[in-house]
Amino acid sequence: MISPDNPFAAPSELPYALPPFDRIADEHYRPAFEAGLAEHAAEIEQIAAQDAEPTFENTIVALERAGELLGRVASVFYNLSGSNSTDEIQAIQAEFAPKLAAHHDAIHLNPKLFARIDALHARRHELGLDEESLRLLERRHTDFSRAGAGLGEREQARLRELNEQLSTLQTKFQQNLLKDTNDLAVVIADRAELAGFGEGAIATAAEAASARGESGKYVLTLTLPTSQASPLETLRDRDVRERIHAASMARGNRGNEFDNNAVVADIVRLRAERAALLGYPNHAAYVIADETAKTAEAAAGLLERLAPAAVANARAEAAELQQLLEADVPGAKLRPSDWPYYAAQVRRERFDVDTEALRPYFEAGRVYADGVFFAATKLYGLTFTERPDLPTYHPDVRTFEVFDADGSPLGLFLLDLYTRDNKRGGAWMNTFVDQSRLLDRKTVVVNVLNVGKPPAGEPTLLTFDEVVTAFHEFGHALHALLSAVRYPTFSGTNVPRDFVEYPSQVNEMWMLWPEVLANYAKHHETGEALPQEQVDKLLAAQQYGEGFSTTEYLAASLLDQAWHRLGADDRVEDVQRFETDALVKAGVALDAIPPRYRTTYFAHIFSGGYSAGYYSYIWSEVLDADTVQWFRENGGLTRENGDHFRRTLLGRGGSIDPMDAFRAFRGRDPEIEPLLNRRGLNGV
Repeated sequence: MISPDNPFAAPSELPYALPPFDRIADEHYRPAFEAGLAEHAAEIEQIAAQDAEPTFENTIVALERAGELLGRVASVFYNLSGSNSTDEIQAIQAEFAPKLAAHHDAIHLNPKLFARIDALHARRHELGLDEESLRLLERRHTDFSRAGAGLGEREQARLRELNEQLSTLQTKFQQNLLKDTNDLAVVIADRAELAGFGEGAIATAAEAASARGESGKYVLTLTLPTSQASPLETLRDRDVRERIHAASMARGNRGNEFDNNAVVADIVRLRAERAALLGYPNHAAYVIADETAKTAEAAAGLLERLAPAAVANARAEAAELQQLLEADVPGAKLRPSDWPYYAAQVRRERFDVDTEALRPYFEAGRVYADGVFFAATKLYGLTFTERPDLPTYHPDVRTFEVFDADGSPLGLFLLDLYTRDNKRGGAWMNTFVDQSRLLDRKTVVVNVLNVGKPPAGEPTLLTFDEVVTAFHEFGHALHALLSAVRYPTFSGTNVPRDFVEYPSQVNEMWMLWPEVLANYAKHHETGEALPQEQVDKLLAAQQYGEGFSTTEYLAASLLDQAWHRLGADDRVEDVQRFETDALVKAGVALDAIPPRYRTTYFAHIFSGGYSAGYYSYIWSEVLDADTVQWFRENGGLTRENGDHFRRTLLGRGGSIDPMDAFRAFRGRDPEIEPLLNRRGLNGV
């Protein structure tokens, strides 16, 4: 029984059921989880054990309504475990990961419950269900079948063990990575070593040092990918650049208490065993069978088709950068830590684009208000009002109420912009509340980024890449905010993993759209618009560097596939050797271009939801590039276009087959040529 004083005990009375963050403390999670698990288990048993014949309402809809308390605490807890963690949250996460895995297994492996779902599924075309309800019934049957509902008792017992062990290992991977990333932040004692940085970047590094008790020094925190592009593009000191890169590459691979090598080997082995138990040759086959790609061979085939041209482009880029390096350091060999610095030099000299000089035009508040939000207003008629009166989970978080074109409320958008030691790297979107007509709920969504925080009173000036990220992550937020489904199972981004990145990638196009760029890209001191000649140069330079970016991405994607195409009898004794061999075999082993993520800090696949699915970014980009072409051919940034995209695709969430949604939007199947043109892979 949960205390009525616990803020999770009852639904939030705040607007849109926003969690009462000002009342939530770490001490509330454990009792709320315990009560939520017990309550949900009792609800499931009541559904499964009822005497009444199974109906869509008393079984499938009842499942949609069950688990309210558990959902309330889990949505807050797992958002904050990534964005605002504490030692206590990490301890609770480690404690409850296996309990939650066991709980979900108890649901999916409940024979009485599956019998009801199976009976309904057998009669599904006789039930008179509407399209979304029929899809929900089919989705539930698929989920239970894929979770092992049809296995024998002995196999189910082993499956439960595997899922509990995997949940524990994945949590350990995440926590190891956070701690090792913080431990490896690069401390600079001498300001002279920051030559090349602008004053704003230096002030941000000083602020990070001060927050760590290193006053008078400078701290460069690590972002999630291997290439720490922002500092490496501008720092002139080659040794400092190498220190930063070496720290990035070392994460989870130092033989210390945070080492992830053994964790990875165990995760891969257990996933392969689970896949075999469920009737699949490997984990990749199991995962991708439920995605739009359908087979691991199809996913890997796209990657392998693109790799040769990408590597050829990368080698040509490397040869040019090698010449620039030798002019500075005769006899030196191009390192990964040199690449961003000399690529930025090419952009300056060939295209006259200085990414550091662009930062004064990308002040964060204006980027969002006059760029990200402005584009959403033009496309969908949305308006945004900041709500500083509503509680947040951290003082840096900003909250905006979102209204539809007719003035009706759509939900809340939270923005958590700044990096901090208790936040994992990268950028992402999560929901605190999912839209559902059944439950009469509107969306509460958060975008989490990792932008360096400047000293008090100083503006937050974004890099070019951070502006791209802002538009990208807001594309996910739009997918959630514009959801118009009945059942929470289908809300927003609850679509196949290799489809979920597609709408967010499309939203990136508006960053450089003339009307949008002119509205937000203004000098933070003078208000001067970014000169058109700089815009033209940015556009001209867009395809430069695609060899590097495509190769580092494909290397990570092919590495993911290599790990997850191992069978149950395969054993990996040396994780680093396996990684090296896999990259060589895939033809993407370039000394100067490591994978975007190496194994021991590949959080997407070992602690996130992208295992065997990192290919989804480029799979989605096929749809994205084709969609961008459609917008350009049909007038671009117009309400008519936005409403068409919203009506046929964004608003449908997972309530329709995703490729059917694409066809409804585009009028045909996707074509790959726009992607090949975008990435300079026309020779593929």
